[in-house]
Amino acid sequence: MASWSAPSPSLVEYFEGQTSFQCGYCKSNFGSRSHGMWAHSMTVQDYQDLIDRGWRRSGKYVYKPVMNQTCCPQYTIRCHPLQFQPSKSHKKVLKKMLKFLAKGEISKGNCEDEPMDSTMEDAVDGDFALMNKLDIKCDLKTLSSDLKVSIESEEKEKEKSLKKEGSKDLIHPQAIEEKLGSGEPSHSIKVHVGPKPGKGADLSKPPCRKAKEMRKERKRLKLMQQSSAGAFEGFQAQGQPVSLLPKAKSNQPKSLEDLIFESLPEDASHKLEVRVVRSSPPSPQFKATFQESYQVYKRYQMIIHKDPPDKPTVSQAEHPANGPECGYGSFHQQYWLDGKIIAVGVIDILPYCVSSVYLYYDPDYSFLSLGVYSALREIAFTRQLHEKTSQLSYYYMGFYIHSCPKMRYKGQYRPSDLLCPETYVWVPIEQCLPSLDNSKYCRFNQDPQAEDEGRSKELDRLRVFHRRSAMPYGVYKNHQEDPSEEAVVLEYANLVGQKCSETMLLFRH
Repeated sequence: MASWSAPSPSLVEYFEGQTSFQCGYCKSNFGSRSHGMWAHSMTVQDYQDLIDRGWRRSGKYVYKPVMNQTCCPQYTIRCHPLQFQPSKSHKKVLKKMLKFLAKGEISKGNCEDEPMDSTMEDAVDGDFALMNKLDIKCDLKTLSSDLKVSIESEEKEKEKSLKKEGSKDLIHPQAIEEKLGSGEPSHSIKVHVGPKPGKGADLSKPPCRKAKEMRKERKRLKLMQQSSAGAFEGFQAQGQPVSLLPKAKSNQPKSLEDLIFESLPEDASHKLEVRVVRSSPPSPQFKATFQESYQVYKRYQMIIHKDPPDKPTVSQAEHPANGPECGYGSFHQQYWLDGKIIAVGVIDILPYCVSSVYLYYDPDYSFLSLGVYSALREIAFTRQLHEKTSQLSYYYMGFYIHSCPKMRYKGQYRPSDLLCPETYVWVPIEQCLPSLDNSKYCRFNQDPQAEDEGRSKELDRLRVFHRRSAMPYGVYKNHQEDPSEEAVVLEYANLVGQKCSETMLLFRH
C-alpha cells in the first residue's frame, strides 16, 4: 500500500452523468439518482466542504443525490450539540439504559430502533465491506507513486505551508494527536487511543472512581452553577468547603451528560464502557478487536438486513483494495457491555463536526434502542471535543428524508438545520417542514435572488492529475481534443464547488 509522510491532496475520480438504482427507502427500482466519484484519497477539510454541499461518503465512494429528480430527496441535516436538550423520548431511552445497567430490568413494549442510516447496504464503510461495484480504471500503486513525485516536484512550498497551517490528511499514517482546525494551529484536539497491552492506563476509558466520589463531584458542580459568583467566592474566602454549601433550589433540567453518566449502584447488574478507537489507519486496539466487532456486524446484517451468511466475507474485510485508505478521520465508538462488544458506531471526526456514518449492533440488544442511545452519546462526544477545539461544534446526522415517514426521526434532535439544495446555506428545520409537507423537493432559501456563493467561477483554476502530473485545468485543456471533456469537467466543478475544485485533484485518463 503506497503512503508518504507529507500531506497529500485529495485525489478523486469523477463518474460522468447520473447513476440510477433501487431506492432503499421507497423501494422504487430505478428512482434513486445521484452523482458519484471515487476517493483514492481524501483530506478531512475537503470532505467537510463536500458534505456542506450535499455530498456523503459510503466507504471510498462519495455521492450526491440529484435532489430535484431522485424519488426520495435526501437533505443533509446537522444538529447543534451545544444547545441540544434531550426530548422526553430521548430521556426515556437513557433511563431505560440506566435501569438495565443498574438492575438488569428489560423494558417491555415497542423497542424499535432508529439507526442513523437505515439503508445499511448503501452506507457500508470500507472497514468491513468494500464497495467493489465500480471499475477503477487505473493502477492505484502506480497512481499513488506518480502523485507523490508530481506533488513533490510541483508543490514543495505549498506542502510546507500546509504543514504549518495544521492541515491534516484523511490517510496520513500513524498519528495519534490530530489538529483538526481549519488552518489555525492554536486549535487542536487530542484523540486518545489505548496504550499497547501492559503499558499504562487505557486513556479511552474514564479513570476508576468510587460512586460516592462521583456523586459528591456532581453535587459540587451543580452548586457552583446554581450559586452566584459572589456568593461562591464569599464561601471560599471563609474557608467553607464547597461540598458543605447549602443546596440551592433550581428548576434547571438535567443536562445530557447528567442523564448519560448518572451514578450506578456499586452492585450494578451490568457495566457499559464506550471506547473510541481509530479505524483508518487501523490502531492496535482496532486490530485487536476486529474479529469480535466483525461478528457483531455480520449478525446485524443477517438479522436486520436479511443478508445471506456469506455476505460480506471476512476476506473482504481483511484485504482492502490497493491504494490509499479513505478515512483518516474515521473512528469506531465501541460499546462494551460486561466485557463484550454489543454495538459499534462509525463516525468521522472533521474540522467542524462529528459526522455519523452508521451504527451496527447485536440484535439481541435491540430492546435498548441503541440507535437513539448511540446518537445521544455521539452528541455528548461532540460537546466534549468542542471543549478542546472550539470550531468543532456540529453533529451531522447524514440525510433527512421527509418523504419517508420512518426517516423523519432525525428531525427530533433539535435545534437542527437542513441544507438548502440550491444555495447551500443552512436553514432551521422548523422553517423547512411546512414546505416539505407540500412538496418533497424544496429550495429552503427564501431569497429568490440568492445564488450558490460557492459555485465554480473559474474553471481554469480547477486542478487535474494527468499523465503523472498535477496541473491547472487551463493547462490541461490545451492538450485535449475531445469536445465532451470540458462538459464533464464543468459538471464536476459545479457539483464540488470552486473551493474543492482548487484543492482536490481530478484524475483524468
